Amino acid sequence: MPRVEGKALAPLDPRAWGLYVITDRQQTGGRSLEEVTTSALAGGARAFQLREKDLPARELCRLAELLLGRARPAGALLLINDRVDVALGVGADGVHLTRRSLPPAAVRPLLRPGMCLGVSCHNLEEALEAEAGGADFVLLGPIFPTPAKDAYGPPAGPALIRQVRPALACPVLAVGGITARNAGEALEAGADGVAAISAVMGAPDVTAATRALLAAVRRAARPA
Repeated sequence: MPRVEGKALAPLDPRAWGLYVITDRQQTGGRSLEEVTTSALAGGARAFQLREKDLPARELCRLAELLLGRARPAGALLLINDRVDVALGVGADGVHLTRRSLPPAAVRPLLRPGMCLGVSCHNLEEALEAEAGGADFVLLGPIFPTPAKDAYGPPAGPALIRQVRPALACPVLAVGGITARNAGEALEAGADGVAAISAVMGAPDVTAATRALLAAVRRAARPA
């Protein structure tokens, strides 16, 4: 496992993350992403996706460097949404693709060895395509109701996890309306972890919210 400034980086295997924190600076209540990220790190989060789609490359690079400055001393990972150029330019730990991004098969050869590739998927067909294209994990959803995913129709529910998980070899992380109350339900359906946006970004106490999410994942993952 690589080390940075004396700290071991979190494993690249998403099964070990428990929680994948996705940024949205519109939901932070005026707090900077640096502040929210620092609080999430204090709560135990060790994997983040910088997902600020409206920012031009130069501003996104600057923000990525700031967040890496917070993540690296804690041994945390930072993936960049969609922008392979930015991820390579700042030395991020990976790239996360959407259905509007380049296909994973085209992106995988562009990444440096050891970089992580995640892909957002909404059904079994997309998940199989992502894995065949070289994805290290898929982000599957929306599982529960969430305004951020309204464009994709009603939430699929844990049944989608139960359908997709047995068909894939790579890890599956559940997304969409994830909270500390329902994270366990996603794990019990077969998810290898969860991803959250508003439950962390919009929480009044980000550190406490992060701890609660991770605790819910650990309880569900504990062998009977």
